Formats: sequence, structure tokens, C-alpha cells
Amino acid sequence: MNFSFQIYSPEEQIHDSKFEDKNISVYIKRDDKIHPFISGNKWRKLKYQLEEAKEQQINHLVTFGGAWSNHLLATAAAAAQFGFRATAYVRGEEIQNPVLDMCRLFGMNLLFVDRESYRNKEELFQRGHNPQTSYFIDEGGKSDLGMKGCAEIISELEQQYDHIFVASGTGTTVAGIQLGIAKNNLQTKVHSIPVLKGAEFLKNEFQSWNIDPKLITLHLDYHFSGYAKVKPDLIAFIKSFISSTGIMIEPTYTGKLLFGVYDLIEKEYFKPNSKILVIHTGGITGLLGHLQHFNR
Repeated sequence: MNFSFQIYSPEEQIHDSKFEDKNISVYIKRDDKIHPFISGNKWRKLKYQLEEAKEQQINHLVTFGGAWSNHLLATAAAAAQFGFRATAYVRGEEIQNPVLDMCRLFGMNLLFVDRESYRNKEELFQRGHNPQTSYFIDEGGKSDLGMKGCAEIISELEQQYDHIFVASGTGTTVAGIQLGIAKNNLQTKVHSIPVLKGAEFLKNEFQSWNIDPKLITLHLDYHFSGYAKVKPDLIAFIKSFISSTGIMIEPTYTGKLLFGVYDLIEKEYFKPNSKILVIHTGGITGLLGHLQHFNR
């Protein structure tokens, strides 16, 4: 079975008078266009894990996430498209929302677990599933195979950049990008905008993957109080960005990412003539959990 889409992820320039004033050029890689539901880094992190599951003749995917998880929806859609069964352990009390409804439509079985039990995902998997017939996919698709898929972003690029920025949760995507930079012998500087508060832990993650943390610059001031948290200035920025570019972004990942890039440009972080690439990691359905903030 072929797990490859015809990848469509163009690099588009974002035009803004602020960039021209600073003599900076900004591009965005539209990984959100890869697939309506298995978009962005979600597809890249799943791709090789699906291949491995099929090679092992395993047809049941077991994964983990929160109630608004784009990863759960991507896994559910991928399972339906490529002939797997799918089960997800959902963190917290049982609720109903549009993302989980779509997961169910794709045939995913949802198991809600308390937050304490959720912390030990391996134990949940071992207790409820046979590893010979079920395939473990960590929260957010975090894995070495996920990094391998994300590294392919670099080989797709149509031009070279001085800086590449991506939002980070588990750190898998930015680690993969750094691996791709090294593989292609590029001098591009890699930057992460973590969406979690206290994301210094990512440095330890990079070390565990044999990546020098000094090669990835963490910008730790754009989490807006924590994962999936928002503030009025972030919402105002997202509304302005969408209406001026026609590119849909959301508050959990891509909104914080682009807010950070714009802020760093405003603060003259970059040298004149710098060329910046922002990776749009998809997950637009993340908007559904925040629509109330945009109607005020």
C-alpha cells in the first residue's frame, strides 16, 4: 500500500510593509495544503509509522491526545483512508466536541481516561492491547520515524533561507527540520516557537535524539500562558493576519508562531536582507475550540 500523497506544499511570500521597512523577506511553506485533515506535520509524523505498522502486518493504531487534538483527527482520517482500525485514549473527562465527532465519523474508538492515568501512555497501551496486533503511536506522533518524515521538508524547498521557524509541542518537527538541515549541509538557522509554558525541557529532548540543542534556537516568550491559552493581543493578531493574507491560522500553534516571527522582526532581531521561512504545520481545526474568542 502506498502511503504517499501527491505533496502540495508551496512556498509563498508574505507581503507586509513592516517587512519592507526592515528589508526582510518572509515566506511560508503551506504544509496545511497537503490534506484537509491529515495536514502539515501531522501527515509527516504519521507517514513512516503507518508504513512500519503495515510492514509488521498490524492493522490497529493506538494513539493519545487531548479533546481538541489535531493529531487524533489526523490519525483517525489516515486510519480510515489506509485501511486501519484506530483507538485513541483521550485525556480528561468524557466530552463531545466537533473534533471528536469527526474522529468518530472516521471510525476511531475513543477511550476517555483521567489525567493521572494518561501520564503513563505505555502502561495504558500494554494493559489494553497486544503489541503484536496493535501499533503504538505516541501523543502528537512523537517518534524517530516522525522526525524522519519532518526532515523531508528541507529536501522539498525551492530556495534557501537564512532562518526557518516552526511551532513546537513535542519538538519532533523542529528536530526533524534540524536533521534535514544537517543532511543537506545547509547553514540555515533553525528556530522553535514553543507553545508550552516552561519549554526548556525541549533541550533535553533534542539531546536524547543526539541533536545539539545549541543548533536550535528556542524563543520561549510566545506561549501566551501555556498550551491552548490565548490572550486578546494574540486573537487580534490572528484576525489581522488572516484578513490581510488569506491564510488561515489558529491560536494553538500557527498563530503563536507567526506572532513571534512578526514580533522578532519588529524588534530587529534579524539582519537586513534576511530571508525567513515559516512552516505552516496545518491543524486548522484547532480554531474550533477557540471560536468564542473571535466573536467578541
